[in-house]
Amino acid sequence: MSDIVYDIPSGKKDLHRHTLAVITDNEFGVLGRVVGLFSGRGYNIESLTVAEIDRKRALSRMTIVTSGTEQVIEQIKALLERMVPVHKVHDLSVECPFVERELALIKVAGTGRKRVEALRIADIFRAHPVDATTESFIFELTGKSSKIDTFIELMEPLGLVETARTGSAAMARGKNGV
Repeated sequence: MSDIVYDIPSGKKDLHRHTLAVITDNEFGVLGRVVGLFSGRGYNIESLTVAEIDRKRALSRMTIVTSGTEQVIEQIKALLERMVPVHKVHDLSVECPFVERELALIKVAGTGRKRVEALRIADIFRAHPVDATTESFIFELTGKSSKIDTFIELMEPLGLVETARTGSAAMARGKNGV
């Protein structure tokens, strides 16, 4: 599904990509504490999105994408679960099928053939121009991170200027929530 095995130099265990849904109190300092947990142990966060999900109960949802050995992922989950403002930790990568999407804005500058080619590729990827001048476009693209990565690679020779990405948002499939 979303489990990616990276090619690691010999002598190291396989790293697996995991998407965690973490329900926390929506209060000052929680994000800093979660990020501190990762940085204090040398773990990388590949993507992080946070938003309030329940105003009445003051709850937020963090979607954290990280990679590590199975042992490291289990340690991350255990450490998160022990944090006081954390209510639930779900590893969507192993618990259930899930949908994961990202939004990106991609600015491409170019004229002539490069401009036409950028528009052609954008159409293939279903990227929408949300701003246009005679010399540039800003495309909006949603989808899997790999789709966005590929689109950006194709735009590089055509005049890629800048990208802004939201990070992954993920949700379990089916009628039940986390």
